[in-house]
Amino acid sequence: MGVADALSGPRPDSGPTGPGHAHWLRVARESADDLATDAVAREQAGKPPLDEVSRLREAGLLTLLVPAGSGGGGADWTTAYAVVREIAAADGAIGQLLGGHYFLAWSARLLGDPSRAARLERRHAAEQWCWGGGLARQDASLTLTRARGGGHVLDGRQGYSTGVLVADRLLVRAVRADTGEPFAVVVDPAHDGVGTGGDADTFGQRLAGGGSVEFDSVPVAADDVLGSLSADEDILSPATALASPVGRLLSVQLRLGMAEGVLAEAREYSRAGHTARPAGSGQDPQVLAAYGELAVLTRSASALTDQALEAVRGGLARGADLTYDEYADISVLVAMAEAASARAAQESTARALDIVGARSASSRLGFDRFWRNARTHTLYEPVAPRLRDVGDYFLNGAHPPFVLPA
Repeated sequence: MGVADALSGPRPDSGPTGPGHAHWLRVARESADDLATDAVAREQAGKPPLDEVSRLREAGLLTLLVPAGSGGGGADWTTAYAVVREIAAADGAIGQLLGGHYFLAWSARLLGDPSRAARLERRHAAEQWCWGGGLARQDASLTLTRARGGGHVLDGRQGYSTGVLVADRLLVRAVRADTGEPFAVVVDPAHDGVGTGGDADTFGQRLAGGGSVEFDSVPVAADDVLGSLSADEDILSPATALASPVGRLLSVQLRLGMAEGVLAEAREYSRAGHTARPAGSGQDPQVLAAYGELAVLTRSASALTDQALEAVRGGLARGADLTYDEYADISVLVAMAEAASARAAQESTARALDIVGARSASSRLGFDRFWRNARTHTLYEPVAPRLRDVGDYFLNGAHPPFVLPA
């Protein structure tokens, strides 16, 4: 499928009775401005982001993707991506927390049956849940065992997952003990037998609420097993496989937000005349060239991301009519955007320090947080596998694997 083909059709997640894209973008910018005022101090304190989640909740951003008829914001993915990017420009860790929340909360609609998903979304909206966890394949799988009285029992340990320290609901990947098939499972973290630990100790993204989570004989009701995560094409439909590019495009928006955020902050610093003169000033040809190169790099990644977003939107509009060839084309386009945005984020956050000069080493200014956040995220979401997917598709026509974001 070509990109142009993906542009047709209505936006399937749109909520005609919701406030609309412009409203939510304005709310996101106000929230980002609020987060920016104390971003350096909060990042250095490194506390679980309970206050930050409260700010998002009060702004109405946690229920953005829930249909308006179910009590939510009624927004579509185009709006959700823009919101994550705005928040990430001010605070990359909170951008990751919010993006992970959106993906996990929305996954119930894609993986579960419609009535079950609607019940979850109504409760999510009514109780203003924050979602954490992750559906990516882990080195050691969680195990789902049938219980004698019905339902299942969940056991095991999941390594680093975003949002688990502040989540009201967890969505995790667990393997059926009898069949080996992976499923998405909803868990209340307040349940006996669930333990979370802030043991990640990462040098960046410290406010993403990430950590490990352990399950010790946790009962799981049948309704809380949403659907299969099998990559077998006999089980996985192309429409369900779209969960992969939908989730990965959140990482793209996160990276672009961090790149745009550091460039905006460095520009304000340069304009204020804080840098040494003449080297490092706004008249220094090397500074001008560096800003120009980074602006081109970030804008180019943004243009490719816009193409990927439109392709994802078109795939969602196709619904059950989507084919595997069409899914592959969408997934590869998102992989290209992942590669471009990763380079933009890494280059911008590192070279901005050089542009500002020795003063960027000051912890008071906090310029280093952009680099640490971007680098931490790209370590958890490496680009090399996505480049191999693009190359294999370009050369051999191979369909990319079904890979969910970490």
